[in-house]
Amino acid sequence: MADRIRPLIAGNWKMNGIGRSISEVEKLGRLLAADPPNADVAIFPPATLLDRLTAAAPRAVATGGQDCHPAASGAFTGDVSAPQLKDAGATFVILGHSERRAGHGETDALVGAKVLAALAVGLAPIVCVGETRAEREGGTFEAIVAGQLAGSVPDEAAGQDFVIAYEPVWAIGTGLTPTSPEIMAMHGMIRDRLTARFGDQGKRVRILYGGSLKPANAREILDLPNVNGGLVGGASLLADDFFAIISAA
Repeated sequence: MADRIRPLIAGNWKMNGIGRSISEVEKLGRLLAADPPNADVAIFPPATLLDRLTAAAPRAVATGGQDCHPAASGAFTGDVSAPQLKDAGATFVILGHSERRAGHGETDALVGAKVLAALAVGLAPIVCVGETRAEREGGTFEAIVAGQLAGSVPDEAAGQDFVIAYEPVWAIGTGLTPTSPEIMAMHGMIRDRLTARFGDQGKRVRILYGGSLKPANAREILDLPNVNGGLVGGASLLADDFFAIISAA
């Protein structure tokens, strides 16, 4: 892993998992105990499992929420607040995932408000940015990602723990993966923007790669400059696959 920043390997279960899925986390714990990772590990289960999974997870595995509402409480049926995630044992929360931006119309401003809510209760937000295939092919991808970065990370994040995840939308769940030079260029741009805005802190913020990250390509991608971990989707549901990616770090 490049840059001497301790990597974070985060498993986003999305809308998958029921009670018996906790057995995979227990298996992961045994694998990690036998071969301790050179990385931080976190799992993001559906909200229905967060408290149970947190209780069952080994100390080496943190947990987080997949989204939160910008308000701390209120008449918001079906939503989950940052204080509720914290109360259930979360350490992190994923915000601005492309599936939320596309499927729920989330704007940069809304994501930024959610980041503030997370920071207010001590959750570390993982702020997702990334371009569509049309934006990549149209040559606007760098401007799109830079704009998301500027609009989704509020100034109040200065001095607080947050993470950026670059997820090319066209690579999520498709099996397609950007080339190593493409990943390096985007992560380098993100690093430059963070450093220009947050100074020395920007040099230390973890930038994760997310988008069809799997055991077969994990080592190559995780060894690239400014790639400080991964946001893993489907491969995080099975302990063996997720452990293989963790081991690549």
